[in-house]
Amino acid sequence: MTLAMSWDEWARHDATALAGRVRAGEVTPAELAAQTAAGVAKVNPTLSAVVELFEDAVADPRANGTNTDGPFAGVPYLMKDLGPTLKGRLQEMGSLLMRGNRAPADSFLAGKIRAAGLNIIGRSTTPEFGCCSSAENPAVYVTRNPWDTGYTTNGSSAGTAAAVSAGVLPISHATDGGGSIRIPAGATGNIGLKPSRGVFSIAPYASDLTGLVSIQGCHTRTVRDTAAFVDACRGGAPGEFMPYWTAPESYADLVRRDPPRLRIALSHEWGDYRAVPHFVAELERAGRLLESLGHEVDWAVPEVDFRAAFAAQTTCYISNFAQTVNNLVGALGLERPPADLVEPVNIRIWEAGLHTSYTERARMQAVFNATSRAFGTFLEEWDIILTPITALPTPVIGTTEYLTVSDNPDVQDWFANLWRNFAYTPLSNLCGIPAISLPLGWQESGLPLGIQAQTRQAGDGLLLQLAAQVERAIGGKWNDGRRPGVHVAQG
Repeated sequence: MTLAMSWDEWARHDATALAGRVRAGEVTPAELAAQTAAGVAKVNPTLSAVVELFEDAVADPRANGTNTDGPFAGVPYLMKDLGPTLKGRLQEMGSLLMRGNRAPADSFLAGKIRAAGLNIIGRSTTPEFGCCSSAENPAVYVTRNPWDTGYTTNGSSAGTAAAVSAGVLPISHATDGGGSIRIPAGATGNIGLKPSRGVFSIAPYASDLTGLVSIQGCHTRTVRDTAAFVDACRGGAPGEFMPYWTAPESYADLVRRDPPRLRIALSHEWGDYRAVPHFVAELERAGRLLESLGHEVDWAVPEVDFRAAFAAQTTCYISNFAQTVNNLVGALGLERPPADLVEPVNIRIWEAGLHTSYTERARMQAVFNATSRAFGTFLEEWDIILTPITALPTPVIGTTEYLTVSDNPDVQDWFANLWRNFAYTPLSNLCGIPAISLPLGWQESGLPLGIQAQTRQAGDGLLLQLAAQVERAIGGKWNDGRRPGVHVAQG
């Protein structure tokens, strides 16, 4: 098969550039899909990033419901195998229990994605129910990091992270309940925005109130692609429980201008949690870059009861996941998750959270409120909080302590251990504030290290403006212009 572009040429295009070439008549959506499919064939045996390609969507993007006149003009897109559903397509959620599960209807966001001109051509990997830090269960699949296949991508948007990083495609779906967009973006050198509440709908299965911490988004390699995705796909479904907000101008226009001079707080000593010294040094280096762009940068920590906040976040996860698992098990006519089909920590979460009382949830919500107000007060004085994306280095493949295949008998201890590593991302979910991971640092292992910027509610545009300013300052060369060892343009 003759491809529309060389792999080096393909890897130099972001989604916006590919869409421009379609509109210019230089390439067709079907040719873009064929090239992506060839990219999957090239790297997926090594990375295990893609669960399935939809052959019909590759062959004929318009038959897939893609609006090729939309802003993305038929650019290929993978849907994480969790969250938004596609009518009649498999959605197996990284779980043996859900093998063969087909969605009865499209979700609202799936319709927005297709209307935007993104051609959903397949599914990317995720850990079981999106509940842990890595898509790493040998009975299902083991997703590997393109920068070094001995390491995980982190999670839970594992396959998307690997596929975008390896140059298979320039944009792909991700979800985030506590860092699952930003943490894998940080470990694979991608851009990952977790938007504010009230941006992307999760209808019809939940709302921003019932989901509480879960949010939708994407991975990209350029800021303008992220901006265009938010512009095209934001908005609530009819009858949303809470209002959805709109920005005063499109982010695609906004990111062309630099932000005003900002007050930026470097921060990593969050209660009991500290980043390793090398990560602190990389955070300082990012701070110096921002200082050189005219921003005011200093060290500061929000006055938050971090122990209470993480305890409340744990209650939220345990009770939310327990109900998710219970709904799936019940729909299959089962009374409990089968031990041979559901990973052990997910069974323990189901047991621990199924009968969470309203009183416990009310206490949790009171802490959510207090924490959100504390961050809000801090963000009246500071415009941006800058942290490393994680406190500890990305684990090697086979590190089970963060996985739901762990033999840890204590669910509370399992979550407490999770927070020691993934300390800086979950509280933005709790507060509903936006946060973005930018590929500005390096780990001692040679993997990328994302630097996270967070800001006040509905400040998504400001984060993207700052990211675009940095992108211009470095000549567009995220990751110092390097590519990972496993990449479509290698070999």
